[in-house]
This record gives sequence, C-alpha cells and structure tokens, in this order.
Amino acid sequence: MVPSGVADVAPWGDWLSAAEGALRFLHGYVGWDLWVVTHVEDDRQIIVRSFPESLVRPGTELPWAQSFCRQMIEGNAPRVATVTAAVPAYASRSYGSIRDIAAYVGVPLVTRDLELFGTLCGIAFRAKPRSASRELPVVEHTARMLNTLLATDLPAPTRTDLR
Repeated sequence: MVPSGVADVAPWGDWLSAAEGALRFLHGYVGWDLWVVTHVEDDRQIIVRSFPESLVRPGTELPWAQSFCRQMIEGNAPRVATVTAAVPAYASRSYGSIRDIAAYVGVPLVTRDLELFGTLCGIAFRAKPRSASRELPVVEHTARMLNTLLATDLPAPTRTDLR
C-alpha cells in the first residue's frame, strides 16, 4: 500500500521522465520561456526533451557549430546571459533559428566519465534583469541531478544498507 501524500515525490521511471520533470520544475520555478535538454552527437545538437513542447519538438536538430551551448561549453561565453546581445560570443550567433534568443542559461550534461552528453538550457525571448542570474545555482543543481541519474546504474539500497 502506498501512503497518501507521496505520489508527487515518487521516483521517475527513467532518465527521460526525470529530464521532463526537471524542465517542468525549472519552467515553473525559475521561469523563462523555454527549457530544453539536448544531446550532442557529431556536429548536431538534438533536442531530447523540451518544455513547453509546443515551442520546439523533441528530435529537432540544430548545427552544433552555431549553438549558444557550444560557446558556453568551450568557455567562450558564460553559463547565463541575461542579455545575449551584450555577450559577443552569443551576439554573433543571433541569426537563423536562434535569432530570437534574448537571454540564455545553459549547463553541461555529462556522463560518468565526464564526456559531454548535451546541455540543459533555458531561453527567454526578451532580455532578463541581471537579478535573473541568481537562479543559476538552481539550474546547475538540476543539471547535476540529471548527470547523476545519467551516470548511475547502482541498485537501490536494501534495508540492511540503511542500518
């Protein structure tokens, strides 16, 4: 029997469900217009999950070379830019499908071996106040939890482990 009042904190069934839950949490708590989890494969950045999904569909592919996320990963730009036009590495990428990004926050998603898996990103279509950068630790913590789930294949602890 499952005690009442615990369903809202039950574990997700898999990593993709956890990623979707993380995006919903960030959208509701931090705000911003769009949250995505991506996977980098060769020269492409693939949207794995998005929220709200109506803004960009999972499976959408973007050129990695033109990505804001690549600039962040390579250290050419910060993890959070409340005004992307003020960051040269981001401003130079304001064309094509990403031309409307006015504010960006992104954090790497990595495997157990610290290989790049992809990114966790938030996008706003209007510039954000500088105070929005205070939410970066929440985004980083969320990414770290997803990284941990991505890297973990450990079984759940048994009762004897908890004694």
